[in-house]
Amino acid sequence: MTPNLNPAQKRYLRGLAHALKPVVLVGGKGITGGVVAETAAALEIHELVKLKVAAEDREARDLAIGQLLEATQAALVARIGHVAVLYRPRAEQPLIALPR
Repeated sequence: MTPNLNPAQKRYLRGLAHALKPVVLVGGKGITGGVVAETAAALEIHELVKLKVAAEDREARDLAIGQLLEATQAALVARIGHVAVLYRPRAEQPLIALPR
């Protein structure tokens, strides 16, 4: 289930993600099963991940990010250029406490 985030929660998560380095890099082959598996594993460990998409045009980047969001059931926190921030809370013992 994709988490629904209000603007205050997105702002809080963007602040947490500011210092993060991209942990998932989407290359020229686009979204593969391995990329989806690594993204899901990173989300399970960290809950908040930054990824970098190496697509030339905006439509290809949007499509790749949309495919990852759908496959991992994550929420898009922010997207600037080639970099996107995804959030998915753990089912048990979440690390990040979101503001109301």
